[in-house]
Amino acid sequence: MNGYIVDFYCAAAKLAVELDGDSHSDRAAYDRLRTQKLNQCGLKLIRFENSDVFDHLDSVLESILECCLEKNPSP
Repeated sequence: MNGYIVDFYCAAAKLAVELDGDSHSDRAAYDRLRTQKLNQCGLKLIRFENSDVFDHLDSVLESILECCLEKNPSP
């Protein structure tokens, strides 16, 4: 993955999931470049704020499932 480590990765869906905490608030340019590089490797990268995971887990999981189904629709 071009030397990057992601929080979660699904090879079958070519999906990477990043959970962004407070440290990402001042790294927007770096995160954009990193996302671009991972996209160039054929990965889809989706990001969620930590607070979304804690407060809206069902919505986060639904978004992840939708991205997986885009790549691998169920019969």
